[in-house]
Amino acid sequence: MADFKSHDVAFDFLQRNKRPDKPRSVGLTEIRAAYYSNFGYHYFKDILESAGNYVDSIKFAGGAFTFMNPNEVRKITELAHNHGVQISTGGFIEYVIRYGRDAVQKYISEVKDLGFDIVEISTGFISLPTEDWQRVIEDVQKAGLKAKPEIGIQFGAGGDTTQAGLESEGVQDTGFAIEQAKRFLDAGAYIIMIESEGITENAEPWRVEVPAQFINQVGLENLMFEAADPQVFEWYIKNYGIDVNLFVDHSQLVQLECYRQGIWGTNSVWGRISSYR
Repeated sequence: MADFKSHDVAFDFLQRNKRPDKPRSVGLTEIRAAYYSNFGYHYFKDILESAGNYVDSIKFAGGAFTFMNPNEVRKITELAHNHGVQISTGGFIEYVIRYGRDAVQKYISEVKDLGFDIVEISTGFISLPTEDWQRVIEDVQKAGLKAKPEIGIQFGAGGDTTQAGLESEGVQDTGFAIEQAKRFLDAGAYIIMIESEGITENAEPWRVEVPAQFINQVGLENLMFEAADPQVFEWYIKNYGIDVNLFVDHSQLVQLECYRQGIWGTNSVWGRISSYR
């Protein structure tokens, strides 16, 4: 594995916010791989060679990896590991869950064989009792993988459902979602992903009180926020600092890191993003 140091940069005489070296526990950046655009080995290699210091994990959305050549998937996961990057399945398990526990265990075994590190456990489209979520977490951990539940307040989240479609589904009580997050962490979950729908996506106005409630009761370090829009990740950094964990599209990696380091941004954050290290 390559040795990654956040201070190995050009123009090191310029003042910038110091970022922890990898492996980090705060200020994590997860990027989205194939889904909205093609994403292969060579494209990923370019990203890692130019800005790999700032990628902590990569997420295959929408089950895209399930119809890719498995040898190509292994090449991508090996490349990621060589650059200190973890690989996440995305929330595809909610598709698999419908076929029963045996299918889930086979799925977990196969993603491990492909070199994945993290199994995201999402239930945006299905209703699953909290105890069943915990059973899935246990099965993921028994396989030696990291369980990453995705929690939201909007039922039907995911898959680019329209705002009107989401409004017809209604929202979940935030307090109940927070208690779920606590139980999943107690069960050994690696981190909790907070779904953006109903909070900063397809929500007018944004429900800014929801992230605050999660952070106050669960802890900033235990959460990762979906923020696949520059206005959204700018808001999170401006309000919660550079150590907030964020999930963005791969095309937004460099812009996000400029914000974290405090070297560029809109007039809303220009010269305002700082650290004391």
